[in-house]
Amino acid sequence: MREILAYYHETREELRLQSGWGALELARTKELIVRHLPAAPAMVLDVGGAGGVYSEWLGSLGYETHLVDPVPRHIEEALRCLHLASAHMGDARTLAHRNGRFDCVLLLGPLYHLTAREERLAALREAARVLRPGGVLFAAAISRYASLLDGLMTGCLDDARFAAIVRHDLREGQHRNPTGDAHYFTTAYFHRPGELREEIVEAGYEPIELAAVEGPAWLARDFDVRWADPARREGLIEAARAVEHEPDLMGVSPHLLAAARKPGAPACVRRDGSMTRHPGA
Repeated sequence: MREILAYYHETREELRLQSGWGALELARTKELIVRHLPAAPAMVLDVGGAGGVYSEWLGSLGYETHLVDPVPRHIEEALRCLHLASAHMGDARTLAHRNGRFDCVLLLGPLYHLTAREERLAALREAARVLRPGGVLFAAAISRYASLLDGLMTGCLDDARFAAIVRHDLREGQHRNPTGDAHYFTTAYFHRPGELREEIVEAGYEPIELAAVEGPAWLARDFDVRWADPARREGLIEAARAVEHEPDLMGVSPHLLAAARKPGAPACVRRDGSMTRHPGA
């Protein structure tokens, strides 16, 4: 955990999501969330929400957003957001919130860094505890093959140290970086697509969707040029969208996103005390 915290003290997640294929990750994650998000106003808990990129976005759409993160600098950044109701230090495995408080929980990072299956299940079950019956979970994972493909794209595989990291990733799914080079990420678990679904089900959720976030679009040789052109940018997004559920290609995507529902009546209480039904109920 110390290594993970040190990594996030040195890197800026919000900047990563504004450049390169991180911008595709951001756009597609938003697109996938909107498909299953309860109608606003509703309460959202962003667990491991870093500096509040997604919380701020949802808050601007009329949601009451609350953020939890274990990195002090992230909390400082989140508290500067204009549309965030609260931000507190916390651990995905032991949330301080009461049972059934939220209509939606985001786990867009914790499953990366909980490297033991029982820890990931604990975080998923804790999210279910604070969800209302019928509430929606969005959980992200890194693909088992992400470091291999990234190494091919960037040339990092020429570094024997990184090649050794990749071999371990592919064999065990356990990403470790003993080099001290922040470009090689930090301690994490890389999922096979089927594993993410299995963990969601084992934690007691009803699966809604499992999608590849970036798909193969991030591999475009001239990605930055295409992304800078609005028309060609839409082509990249459409390429990701076209094969988002294709089992044979899902692992090519650096990130996977699962949407799932906590069993129970799909209703939520608005802030004025009235009831509303979730879309699709």
